[in-house]
Amino acid sequence: MTTEKRHSSLFDRFAEGASEFASHAIFFLFCVLLVVIWLPSYFIFQNLNTWQLVINTATTIVTFLMVALLQNSQRRNDHAVNQKLDAVADGLADLMEHLAEDDRSLLADIDDLRKAVGVEKPAKGGAR
Repeated sequence: MTTEKRHSSLFDRFAEGASEFASHAIFFLFCVLLVVIWLPSYFIFQNLNTWQLVINTATTIVTFLMVALLQNSQRRNDHAVNQKLDAVADGLADLMEHLAEDDRSLLADIDDLRKAVGVEKPAKGGAR
């Protein structure tokens, strides 16, 4: 288990579990089943307004809760991506620093070779 997982809050762990559950086909089947059960419930309520109010209220509550869970998942995902990008940027900075040091030593070697051979250093910005 990673350090981040051990230090996550109760809500983060719940949101992770709910997100995992909601991403499976069984959750979709549960939602379809809810609608299938709701359809014949008209005969229980026998009032179109009450019948519609039941499904509207249920879907509004589920939607509201799912948005909260998705926002939490998205925040954690963004944080993980930023950590990975920071690691890549640090690696690139180290590589660039290492290459710059190699270039400086290579240029110094070329200058030493020029001096040994007696060739003058070309002027900067001069004609080629």
